[in-house]
Amino acid sequence: MTKKINLFANLKSDFASGLVVFLVALPLCLGIALASGAPLFAGIISGVVGGLVVGYLSQSHISVSGPAAGLTAIVLTAISDLGTFNAFLLAGLIAGVIQLALGFIKAGSISNYFPTNVIEGMLAGIGVIIFLKQIPHAFGYDPDHEGDFGFFQPDGENTFSEIFHTLNHIQPGSIIICLVSLAILIAWTKVKFLKDLKLVPAALIAVVVGILLNEFFIQTGSSLAIGSEHLVTLPVPTSFEELASIFVAPDFSAITNSKVWIAGITIAVVASIETLLCIEAADRMDVQKRYTDTNIELKAQGVGNIISSLLGGLPMTSVVVRTSANNNAGAKSKMSTIIHGALLLVSVLSIPALLNKIPLATLAAILLLIGYKLANPKTIKHFWEKGKYQFVPFIATFVGVVFTDLLKGVALGIAISIIFVLKGNLKRAYNFRKEEYADGDVIHIDLAQEVSFLNKAAIKSTLMAIPENSRVIINAHDTVYIAHDILDLLREFKTTRAKDENIKVKLKGFKKAYQLENSEETPNKVSIEHYYDVMKRKTVKREIIDEKFND
Repeated sequence: MTKKINLFANLKSDFASGLVVFLVALPLCLGIALASGAPLFAGIISGVVGGLVVGYLSQSHISVSGPAAGLTAIVLTAISDLGTFNAFLLAGLIAGVIQLALGFIKAGSISNYFPTNVIEGMLAGIGVIIFLKQIPHAFGYDPDHEGDFGFFQPDGENTFSEIFHTLNHIQPGSIIICLVSLAILIAWTKVKFLKDLKLVPAALIAVVVGILLNEFFIQTGSSLAIGSEHLVTLPVPTSFEELASIFVAPDFSAITNSKVWIAGITIAVVASIETLLCIEAADRMDVQKRYTDTNIELKAQGVGNIISSLLGGLPMTSVVVRTSANNNAGAKSKMSTIIHGALLLVSVLSIPALLNKIPLATLAAILLLIGYKLANPKTIKHFWEKGKYQFVPFIATFVGVVFTDLLKGVALGIAISIIFVLKGNLKRAYNFRKEEYADGDVIHIDLAQEVSFLNKAAIKSTLMAIPENSRVIINAHDTVYIAHDILDLLREFKTTRAKDENIKVKLKGFKKAYQLENSEETPNKVSIEHYYDVMKRKTVKREIIDEKFND
């Protein structure tokens, strides 16, 4: 259930997080446009529309949309095949219409079938990519394809060879600025009096200090001064005519070109899948455990891509890099996303010259920390301790995302998860019934012998439909195996939504541990007790499994 929240209720924290996302999104919008072979401002237009339009229409509270690195190869090929950028914009418009249609036919429910370990593996893999891709920028080597986040690059190099080339292009000034920026960012989370300065985002301080340091190097004639090739590069319109020329319209005369339709369908499919993956990841990040209606998200993305294409912008998706930055910066609602879009619009129109003074090394420092948080070694250890049925799909997704791309990595992880489930037992089910009593109805959810992540969509839908002030009994007397995803879902329902909406939940028959049957290896144990003691840490006392309803 997605809770309705006043967008202005957390303006202080949302503005701070929106500012951080703006600083991260600005170079990414430009870099992705460059890597896509499109006009630089096409990336900015997409970022603005993703923030203002999709941010407003979406139900996700922390996801951020904009031009996506995962679409660069498709966009680059499409522009080349179609011959003109205007014809490509028509393909983007068609993609938006298709996404809108997918939302209306409720195709977004496919996201419920992405296992948690695969989503976590995807996030960890993206974290490693972000970290590795920023190492050259931290040392002052800024190749012209910074928008590309794939392992293999357009110039024939790969992520590791690019890092090796960095040794021949070291800029001491960039290293100093990156280290100072990292020190500021880390100190803001470690030093008590700095942690209390929540009104001032650490990223903003790092950016300001980075600009001042480089200006000092320039004014003193120091060899540490870094040139414009190592700074943010934003086009600066000098007249209204130049500004107006930025906005271009689709070439509707190409509507009969089959290549336009093929490109539009391809963009719609890939962008929709990436969006659904990122939305599922965003919901996992959300500390308030709010669920996003993925069908509404597809509609929002469709409207966003239609408007972006009409204005001359690139196609967009929900993006993990900006979403994780938004979450880590403390965003409370989607107002943060809207603010980031507004800042993009205002800044590129009013202060492009000032933005062009931001060192890429400072932005690299921000992204290095984001990458580390996504790929925290504790996450790998956590899935290792859960056993092979959780670890193998996780690590397969992780490696696949790092060395191929997001979609191939996730497909690999899901395929392995399905094989494990089929190997255990294909029989998965649960029974829902309601008993009527004089003092109120009681809802019974009886779990079957085995419950896997394939039941996640149905169980989530059932839990979301339970009205306020209800009484619910979840019975697991006959259950021998419950997937981690389902235990997560039940735990979050009982500890978060049930308390918020006065739903009394009774858990019956849950065993201390569950395992897949017919397994020759040491079983992977999962227990309700473990989830209450470890996942909730020490903030809430462990609850007894067969508790009575409180009067």
